[in-house]
Amino acid sequence: MSDPIRILVVDDDAILRAGLKLLLAQEAGFESVGEAATAEEALELTEQLQPGLVIMDLEMPGMGGLEGVAALRSRHPGVAVLVLSMHGTADWIRRAFEAGAAGYVRKTAVPQELGQAIRSVADGQRYLHPALGAALMEPVADIRTAVDLLTPRELEVLRLLAVGYSNREIADSLVISIRTVESHRARLLAKLDARSRSELVRHAVAAGLIRDPGDANRASGP
Repeated sequence: MSDPIRILVVDDDAILRAGLKLLLAQEAGFESVGEAATAEEALELTEQLQPGLVIMDLEMPGMGGLEGVAALRSRHPGVAVLVLSMHGTADWIRRAFEAGAAGYVRKTAVPQELGQAIRSVADGQRYLHPALGAALMEPVADIRTAVDLLTPRELEVLRLLAVGYSNREIADSLVISIRTVESHRARLLAKLDARSRSELVRHAVAAGLIRDPGDANRASGP
């Protein structure tokens, strides 16, 4: 018998969390290992509990679900994230997948669909109900298109990272905290599907944020 899928439930609605835990307990092969009301709590509990899958809402106080997905995938790339949201528009779905989610289910879905989504995501597949648009499952393949999705502040952080600024230098330059810089960097890695600074440099060059790789000769860090 295979090990159960260890699941962390993240939603600011306590009643919904309780309902999900009850639902998961009734499904063979699922194990609810914990719950969190914010993305910040989810990051801490993921470190402690080592779940295989996180079910995450998008609208929560604090960091928020999209940033939480990006940060979680950056810190724990082996943990899959399934978004469970009230939103069903193309914009929300695209942003969730670009942040690093592996699946997207609406809160109006029937329990059988949630179970199918969990199993698919845990098996390394992407999941999106056909009614939400199968085209949205496709990853962003064009580098410039991916960069165009970044916010103005993310573009500035990307440019500074690409020319070799440290997190401290970026924080000083933009008058923000190092923690904020780290959050921006996590989102950049997730949105651009990058694994290192050198990959971020290639994105910045392709987008015209710096002239050529020689301009990034300071960018030798990880």
